[in-house]
Amino acid sequence: MCDPVIEKAEIRRRFLTERRRLTDDLYRDMSLRAQQALLAENCFAQAGTLALYSAVNKEVATDLLFAVAQQQGKRVLLPRVRGEELEFCEVATLDNLRPGAFGVLEPAGGAVALTELELVIVPGVVFDRRGYRLGYGRGYYDRVLAGVAVDCIPVGLCFSSQLCPQLAAEAHDRKVKYLATDAGFFPCHDVVAGST
Repeated sequence: MCDPVIEKAEIRRRFLTERRRLTDDLYRDMSLRAQQALLAENCFAQAGTLALYSAVNKEVATDLLFAVAQQQGKRVLLPRVRGEELEFCEVATLDNLRPGAFGVLEPAGGAVALTELELVIVPGVVFDRRGYRLGYGRGYYDRVLAGVAVDCIPVGLCFSSQLCPQLAAEAHDRKVKYLATDAGFFPCHDVVAGST
């Protein structure tokens, strides 16, 4: 459980340290279960165009999501950093990705408008039950979520150990609608006063 008054940097440090401690076997098992939780949901089945991410630093893997989306003929996009923004490019294979900003594997090719995204899979360091997240501190996904169409569904993909009851949120912070974790798939909701 995290205390909302702890500075974001301390929360980030604590949760990143915890994630790094995952053994390789546990990491693979929990990543598989989180991806399977999302694959079982209508939001994945109904999306024709979805944005994934290239996992780093023991973020939940997205390889199974990519493989299933490809099998189902979905349009799959991955992000690349351009200045202070993320842009998303269509990807047919993971073999052509190259290290980009921060060492994250990125696609080449033309960018697709954010308004074309139907489902955005969002990484994070920690999420709360309301759908707020804490990433690495640069605001890339807050800007992405501010630019997608109203009917686009943002889903946080994380381990259940990356959840806390409530994070301090600022005006620019954007929420995800659902959380897919190794413990299941959950809708995000506002926390009732006095509850945990």
